[in-house]
Amino acid sequence: MSKHGRILVAMSGGVDSSVAAVMLHEQGYEVIGLTMKTWDYASSGGSSKETGCCSLDSINDARALAVGYGFPHYILDIRNEFGDFVIDNFVDEYLAGRTPNPCVLCNTHIKWEALLKRADKLDCEFIATGHYANIRLQDNGRYVISKGRDENKDQSYVLWGVSQQNLARTKFPLGSFTKAEIRQMALDMGQVELAHKSESYEICFVPDNDYRAFLRHKVEDLDERVGPGNFVLADGTIVGKHQGYPFYTIGQRKGLGIALGQPMFVTRIDPHTNTVVLGTQQELEQKEAWVRNVNLVKYESITEPLEAITKIRYKDAGTNSTIQQMGEHLKVDFTHQVSGIAPGQSAVFYEGSDLLGGGFLM
Repeated sequence: MSKHGRILVAMSGGVDSSVAAVMLHEQGYEVIGLTMKTWDYASSGGSSKETGCCSLDSINDARALAVGYGFPHYILDIRNEFGDFVIDNFVDEYLAGRTPNPCVLCNTHIKWEALLKRADKLDCEFIATGHYANIRLQDNGRYVISKGRDENKDQSYVLWGVSQQNLARTKFPLGSFTKAEIRQMALDMGQVELAHKSESYEICFVPDNDYRAFLRHKVEDLDERVGPGNFVLADGTIVGKHQGYPFYTIGQRKGLGIALGQPMFVTRIDPHTNTVVLGTQQELEQKEAWVRNVNLVKYESITEPLEAITKIRYKDAGTNSTIQQMGEHLKVDFTHQVSGIAPGQSAVFYEGSDLLGGGFLM
């Protein structure tokens, strides 16, 4: 019997999840590795070599590591669940004129549920992932996620949707380490190739990081359904033609194919009229935001206005703000103007390093 019990570790084949698995193994857990097959590159219209967490090479790398350290490894095919929920939502959000956040949806509704379902079958008390974040149980009985020590790699932003029930069985072994330290650990393990594996910042199911081509592949008559539309200014003045509203995002400046004598950005998208509104940097800025589908992490509820740092995108440094519950939604009042609030993206709230919760921008 192992010292700490049995734990199911999500292994992508990358350096982070691999080191996490070995770390837990050496701490005395009975580790079982699991690689989830979430999508099929060929069916996504990819033109280049299959890469990333779902490639055959990555699956083989995860299995080879597990075999080398003497713990079991399984492959779980969740392509149907992933495609039906995450990819369909991705397409639907762009068709609704919003910018989707697929990693949040995948973590919230697919990966954690799939991991825990398999953990139960394998009699594992806990699951673990290679996310750079920390988790603790606080005095009010709630599990709190906090930022990873490596600010440049912190992934708490994409974890705001994970439920309390699921957090209670989750471990993040890498939270107190930097990326450089994890790569060094891989080298110390003799895993030279693993230590130097490059990272992908692309959406895992979008080949070549070209979401426009992906949309056209998934919606075969997209160009006929949408077609070209008008670029307009805030006052309705038509200033040019665009290729179709799903191919643009709030805050976009490059690739507009239009010159108006000063930098112009996408400030609003109207899917009903196939209109893309352009404006200056100043017109892109706002002092308030509304958030839907809120999941609170640190506190059970917010009964009074609360001071928080709000991030409106993954690499956002965050802005001082006041958040308050307004019926089903949260209202965010920023202390100063913020740029590029994109409906569909996540707004994530922090109290110091602690994750208060998050939701989707409206």
